[in-house]
Amino acid sequence: MNYVPPPDKQLYYDQVWMLVREIPNGRVATYGQITKLLPQPENISTADYQMSAARWVGLALAACPNDVPWHRVINSQGKISHRAEAGKQKQLLLSEGVLFAKEKINLDEYLWPGPGLNCEPKQGRLF
Repeated sequence: MNYVPPPDKQLYYDQVWMLVREIPNGRVATYGQITKLLPQPENISTADYQMSAARWVGLALAACPNDVPWHRVINSQGKISHRAEAGKQKQLLLSEGVLFAKEKINLDEYLWPGPGLNCEPKQGRLF
């Protein structure tokens, strides 16, 4: 299987941007998590979607408007991108209170559970 572009790039990008805007300050989501929260386009196979969708999210974030908190989306290992903006991404996350250990973010602590779910950070909680 090879990379397949989104059938309607602008529609998919708009959906990514709308969802990423919901990630609260001090929380992160993964590329794969974003793909699972968005509807799979009807005219693409599940295999092609699974193979390409995380890349689509990355491409959408690379082209996002200024009001999209792109820096809150990281890879499934808890690492930030290797793009030129990696330093900026790390600084933005640090400014929101997201901590790094050995260049990784603890997903158990900072992962956003999704729209409408409890977004209270675990850090400092007694339970």
